[in-house]
Amino acid sequence: MKRLFVALCIAVLACGFVGCAATLPPPHTLRLGEPDEPDNLNPLFGEAAASDLADGMLYSYLLRYNARGDYIPDLATQVPTIHNGGISDDGKTITIHMRHGVRWADGAPLDARDWMFTYHAVFNPRNNVKTRYAWDDIASASAPTRHTIVIHLKHPMAAFLGIFAIGGAGYPPLPAHLLAKLPSLNRASFNNAPLSSGPFILKDWHHGSSLTFAANPYYFRGKPKLAHVRWVVIPNANSMLNALRTHEIDVDPSVGTTQIPELASISGIRVVHTLLANWRHLGFNCSRPILRDVRVRLAIAEGIDWKRVRDTIYHGVDLAAVSDIFPESWAAPKIAPYPYDPAHAAALLRAAGWRRSGHRIRTRDGKRLVLTIISGSNLQSNERAEVLMQAMLHKLGIDLRIRNFPPSFLFAQNGPIYSGHYDMEWSIDTNGPDPDNSGSWNSAFIPPNGANTNWLRDRIVDATSQAAAMTFNQALRKKLYQREEERIHQLVPMVFVYWERSTTAMSDRVRGYIPASFIGDSWNAWQWEVVPSASHS
Repeated sequence: MKRLFVALCIAVLACGFVGCAATLPPPHTLRLGEPDEPDNLNPLFGEAAASDLADGMLYSYLLRYNARGDYIPDLATQVPTIHNGGISDDGKTITIHMRHGVRWADGAPLDARDWMFTYHAVFNPRNNVKTRYAWDDIASASAPTRHTIVIHLKHPMAAFLGIFAIGGAGYPPLPAHLLAKLPSLNRASFNNAPLSSGPFILKDWHHGSSLTFAANPYYFRGKPKLAHVRWVVIPNANSMLNALRTHEIDVDPSVGTTQIPELASISGIRVVHTLLANWRHLGFNCSRPILRDVRVRLAIAEGIDWKRVRDTIYHGVDLAAVSDIFPESWAAPKIAPYPYDPAHAAALLRAAGWRRSGHRIRTRDGKRLVLTIISGSNLQSNERAEVLMQAMLHKLGIDLRIRNFPPSFLFAQNGPIYSGHYDMEWSIDTNGPDPDNSGSWNSAFIPPNGANTNWLRDRIVDATSQAAAMTFNQALRKKLYQREEERIHQLVPMVFVYWERSTTAMSDRVRGYIPASFIGDSWNAWQWEVVPSASHS
């Protein structure tokens, strides 16, 4: 009896020091370590990546993306195409057929009436929705039956199907029976405690600490394999890794590059590397006096050793980039990278009239070759990369000056990038699954009308980007993007440096968790599973 009492005391003390969860993981529960929590659980308003991840567990959309960014049916019975009649031959009518028998988590039917309610909610001027992009291209929408939606577009738009899927302007059907009588959804209690149509329902939310999701018994695919998902908020990367080491979490979705070597010392885990649709670049403001000359832009592109930047600053784990189209996309172009050629870079500068004496900074018409680079002040790696580029360009006779800002100001509409008050910028962009990039390069989208923050104006780029955005013919689009990217490569409005690779570490008890390249890892949350041990595979 005394021995049993002592053993119990030891067990209690052990739980106090390392956490009972570390030694006794709850059955049928997946514990996600996440650096952030959602900012809003109504997809009309949620801006954060964490919101997209949660929405993938809480909602069923008409379509979903798989891990590679391809459309797959969700509430729709099939992905509409011209071949199956879901898209008209002229590309201006979209027909969606919805599954029968789908219910909300309260048992109410989910059908086309809910999507029509969402359609009207998007255009309700009282709702401060995050974006109406692509929704503005709808001429009319109707639901001729409870399981059919017909949309007429003002013009063909290849990326339009994205409004049916998760992320960006993609919104799921929202429950009309619960929300239709509200004049505005901005402050609805639903935004923090939504009614689910997806594989899980929100059981509780301790803000700043954790969220707990429970399996939705009404989910149309059948009850998920997991009973619960526990989302543990751990902002610090070192704390996250330690929680994985002590088995207090099952998934660390974003292992830092400097932490990767430590993974070998953690037992009972497996590691997955995923190419993300996040790309690092050096952008040029083509409207600035010095940088209007393509020879100067090309000289900078060839005067920097980009491999050294990737290896020295970013540990060489990422994939070298040659364009802004995801390299695993069907539309990915074949483009040669800019060579590292300081001699040719110097010749380009001389041809542009920039001369130097000895090792001094180059001058032209009595003015020194001085440029400023800006980036986010939140990451030390940004400044380290800038300092390395500064040293390389100094050897060419370019005086590169560094001035960084908080990201909230850097990317604000009145900040330096969107106002055009910069020479060069060092940042990361994120792509959606569709390769449409007209908003980045077409001159119609120069701020304040869009995100062409390189102030690029080119007839060929305008024509190809617009044509590619207005056809559903994939073979034609691929040819158009190849031509567009060849022209962008010639004009050098930007140097594409790398595509990010993420490292996810997870318990070897976890099954079905497949990190995605786009938008969030919850794309197949109903298939997630935790087995008792690695031997029960």
